[in-house]
Amino acid sequence: MVRKGTKDQGGAGIDYHWHLAQSPVEVDTTELEFALMRAFEGFGRWQSECLAGVCELAATGPENALLHIIRMNERPKSIKDLARLTNRDDVPNIQYSLRKLIGAGLVVRKGAGRSGVTYEVTDEGRRVTEDYGTLRRRLLIAAIAGVPGFPARLEEATRALNLLSGIYEEVARVAATHRRG
Repeated sequence: MVRKGTKDQGGAGIDYHWHLAQSPVEVDTTELEFALMRAFEGFGRWQSECLAGVCELAATGPENALLHIIRMNERPKSIKDLARLTNRDDVPNIQYSLRKLIGAGLVVRKGAGRSGVTYEVTDEGRRVTEDYGTLRRRLLIAAIAGVPGFPARLEEATRALNLLSGIYEEVARVAATHRRG
C-alpha cells in the first residue's frame, strides 16, 4: 500500500513528499523536472565528449549546439536566429560562444552593421560537424536503435518536451508579471 505523498516504485514505499511535491501531480512533475535536469547535464557532457572525439576544441554543450545550428540547412544564421532556435535570451553568452567558435576556425562572421551580421561554418567547421555526425551515429544512434521500442518512445518524448517547453515559457511570463517589488 502506498501512503499519501508517496509514489509506488515496485512496492518500495519511497516517500516523495517534500516542499516541491505534496500532491500526486506535484510528485510526477518534480520527478520529471529532476529527470530533465539529469538528462540535460548528461546531454551536455555527451556533446562535449563527442566533439572532443573529432577536434581539439574544448566546448560546452551549448557551444556545440550553436555550431550544429549554424550549419543547419546550410544557411547562415544571425544572432537573433541562434537565440530563437536555441530558446535563449542570453545574447552576451551567445556572442562569447561565437567568438570561441570563430577562434577555433569552425565558424566565420560575415556582414556588418547591427542587422547584417551572420555566421556560417567554415570548411573546417563542416569537416568537424560531419565527423561529429559519424561518431554520433556510431555511438549514440546505435545505442538508441538497440533498445526495443525506444525510437517510438523518442517521438512521444519529443512531443511532450515541446509541449512542456511552451508551458514553462507561459508560466515564466506569468511569474515575471507577478514578481514582488
